[in-house]
Amino acid sequence: MNAQFQRHNPNPLVIAPETKVGALHLRITSVERALPIWRDMVGLHVLSQTAGELVLGIGDEPLVYLHANADHPVRPKSLGLYHIAIHVPQRKELARAVLRQLRAGVRTSPTDHLVSEATYLWDLDGNGIEMTFETPERGYVAYTEGSMQMVTADGKPHSGLEAIELDGLLAELDESDDLMQKLPEGTRLGHIHVHVSDLDESMRFYADTIGFQRQILSPRYGMGDVKTTFEPHILAFNVWSGPHATQTDVSHAGLDHFELVVPNSGELDALAGRLETHNVPFDREGNGALSMKDPSGNALIVRV
Repeated sequence: MNAQFQRHNPNPLVIAPETKVGALHLRITSVERALPIWRDMVGLHVLSQTAGELVLGIGDEPLVYLHANADHPVRPKSLGLYHIAIHVPQRKELARAVLRQLRAGVRTSPTDHLVSEATYLWDLDGNGIEMTFETPERGYVAYTEGSMQMVTADGKPHSGLEAIELDGLLAELDESDDLMQKLPEGTRLGHIHVHVSDLDESMRFYADTIGFQRQILSPRYGMGDVKTTFEPHILAFNVWSGPHATQTDVSHAGLDHFELVVPNSGELDALAGRLETHNVPFDREGNGALSMKDPSGNALIVRV
């Protein structure tokens, strides 16, 4: 490893390493407007559909609940969801998604983050979506002179923001591949990325209170993130909406709440203790789940 780069020494992981992202609940303006992106371009399966709600997932597992109770699209420069990340199990599935999006004329941004390859798109209400294939064996996040740096496995710097070489990605496909094939088993919600008003407050909440490991905290880039035991983050946050960003009301599309899933009720009880210690208000749901908001007002539920 190049001597100028060193791995970040994170806080101990307090929450169970098996903790994962559960379902995402979003407000949208119309089920019919949501289908062309979430079903056709992303490739999620429709599990149920009414005029007021669309539930999508993989197999019989719901991943995304879209509630058609908003009157307006996402308000620009607001707090809430930046994007939800749908992690695919094979690089071929990322290639399939990118090619169908390009052929449909959907705005998409294939990007090489070194520890993952991803593409970004938006539904017609402005809700952000990342589709990603994890590649942690290719490198890691390092720190030098107070700034973060992506470093390849053999110690070379990497921007983490390079465009994916499309010929190489699309070589994963052949002419017999059905571009409209839905996402396979093994697809999951891998991480959540939210807009916040304060990086330090958010890091204290997600690392010290919730119990994730710190990974990035970069005022220079305006973002931070936390992880469990795996290099790609489980939750990221940024201040890119600006210093005057606020939460929108329910008349706008956007984040209603997201879920984190822990392996047992003992984890919930331990988290409840940390919330009390840090003076974070929360409610106990009927199933024992903990409902709360982060310091910027982003709502989340932690459940078994």
